[in-house]
Amino acid sequence: MFKNHPKGLIPAALANMGERFGYYIMNAVLALFLVSKFGLSDSTAGIIYSVFYCGIYVLSLVGGLIADRTQNYNRTIQWGLIIMALGYIALSIPVFSQTSGDGEWWGILVFTCFALLMIAFGNGLFKGNLQAIVGKMYDEFEAEAAKKGPEALAQAKEKRDSGFQIFYVFINIGGLIAPFVAPLIRQWWLRAHDFIYNADMPALCHQYLADGMASTKFLETMEAAKLGTYQLIDKATFCQEYIEVFNQGIHFSFIASVVAMLISLTIFLATKKIFPQPAKKEKTAVVEYTAAERATMANEIKQRLYALFAVLGVVIFFWFSFHQNGQSLSYFARDFVNTDSIAPEIWQALNPFFVIALTPVVMWIFGALARKGKEISTPRKIGIGMAIAGAAFLFLTIYSYIYNYPSAETFRDMDAAKMAAEGLSKSGPMVLIVTYFLLTVAELFISPLGLSFVSKVAPRHMVGLCQGLWLGATALGNIMLWVGPVMYNAWPIQYCWAVFAGVCIISMGVMFGMVKWLERVAC
Repeated sequence: MFKNHPKGLIPAALANMGERFGYYIMNAVLALFLVSKFGLSDSTAGIIYSVFYCGIYVLSLVGGLIADRTQNYNRTIQWGLIIMALGYIALSIPVFSQTSGDGEWWGILVFTCFALLMIAFGNGLFKGNLQAIVGKMYDEFEAEAAKKGPEALAQAKEKRDSGFQIFYVFINIGGLIAPFVAPLIRQWWLRAHDFIYNADMPALCHQYLADGMASTKFLETMEAAKLGTYQLIDKATFCQEYIEVFNQGIHFSFIASVVAMLISLTIFLATKKIFPQPAKKEKTAVVEYTAAERATMANEIKQRLYALFAVLGVVIFFWFSFHQNGQSLSYFARDFVNTDSIAPEIWQALNPFFVIALTPVVMWIFGALARKGKEISTPRKIGIGMAIAGAAFLFLTIYSYIYNYPSAETFRDMDAAKMAAEGLSKSGPMVLIVTYFLLTVAELFISPLGLSFVSKVAPRHMVGLCQGLWLGATALGNIMLWVGPVMYNAWPIQYCWAVFAGVCIISMGVMFGMVKWLERVAC
């Protein structure tokens, strides 16, 4: 798996793995944390999450421009890790107001959003530029192979897709462990204060503090959320204490994110000398070109950029759908799936688990097809990935229709007696396992191979910028993420999933319609 790849691949992947570990600790809990701490609606928390997630990728475009202009990728990456660490330090401070209705609450929310802005900016400096360095490794790797002949060059080119898949596996090793950190610390902290974890309790506490009405569901859940040793003073005090302790545990988990940033920084500083610099100018003799040659070169660059923007236009809709794992799918795990033994945030670990488990299988399949002369082109793989993503949401649509699930808002208001009367019950874990399995297979056909496609078609003097454009397209998909929670709470949820299924299937059709042209440009 690791044989015959550039020697800088593993150090770069390790540096990225540490950063992703810290990031996914935060990302796994962010939407639910905003709801549980501030009492925000799913839709309002979804807007903040969407803007933050969009900012990460928009600022990656800025980071690519900075690195290209300064010709110093290493320093840009270093500052990215430092700024992210400062953002996580800010998030780890457990600051609370007494209730969600006073003026201090807004100040704390603004402080939280500022910490998220620091993380987004640091990520923008780091993410795209490290990917550009990996792309440059394979440029140099192929150039060296070309000196040995056409056969060696062909073998070297086959390594690029698998190299980015290896890079992607390391990302997901960090992502596999990270979702467990905050829930485990939170559960320990709750028990230390005589509470038991319950996913429904924070929202019910905020509702009680707002209107003073103790519903049947509130009373049932409160009894289930406290240990026998807890001394109940009154319901309002219980609610304030539960919200504070519940979220303190999450704040403390962000300290692990700080440590992860420092580990990544140490790895990068120790190995940076072996990394190539993608846009660094080399001393070469001045070459005079004829007008016809200049026109041909300009046309080739245009074709490459057109191809890049065509693929970016398609993957916008993949990220709009896939990144519901931090929004609608997280809310679905909280509301519709039995979370007595597994917190809803932990289900996000299924995605990186499947990435790690399935990447060698997918690489073997691609390699076997290539050896038989039936290699699937990168654009065609992306089209297949869109089809599989559509299948994941189609599965959720059919599942939700069969179980006759209403909107999430309606379902959350039901107590045990009303759910029984309606013939409704929470789902088992299999629905999430199947969904994440399909979405992960789709991701393996799109995300690492999309990075590889960008590195193939990007003009050599615009590598950092083009990697930033890839991340910028992801940002456009992310800025629309808030639509998911709105549909999820307003409609019977099968309609929400049907929208995402339709978006993916239409995008698949568009991609296959362009595939022959894209194959010509990328060859």
